[in-house]
Amino acid sequence: MGTRSSESAGKSPVIAAVLAVLYPGLGHVYLRRWGRALLWFGLIIATIVALVPEAAMPTTLSVDAILEAQAAIPTHVAALALGLSIVSVIDAYWIAAQTGTNGQPQTADSGAETAARSCPNCGKDLDEDIDFCHWCTTELDDYEQ
Repeated sequence: MGTRSSESAGKSPVIAAVLAVLYPGLGHVYLRRWGRALLWFGLIIATIVALVPEAAMPTTLSVDAILEAQAAIPTHVAALALGLSIVSVIDAYWIAAQTGTNGQPQTADSGAETAARSCPNCGKDLDEDIDFCHWCTTELDDYEQ
């Protein structure tokens, strides 16, 4: 269960937000939140396919063709795409900010409880049946579980 949140442990909220500004979903890829990344990628593509008129699609990849296509996009579609992008940035930033350094959500009472279930080296969840961390292979002989 801790795997998904521990993958985004220690990730910078600023980097996640900057990547999400570049393209919605990239911040989630950085955080290794694959489902959310696919959701954002798909949502932006679906919005473009469904709402941008055929006449607004550039026929070539020249600068002039792209500028003409941009001018042909309706204002409400551009506003929707911008709104989705802003929500993606906020979501990526929030996920990174809410994830503690050991991969667990930051709460006031999670300190002692998390220490008993986490690797002292990488901070990820431990399997109590083995005497090493299956994430970073640190031996846990001296570590009380």
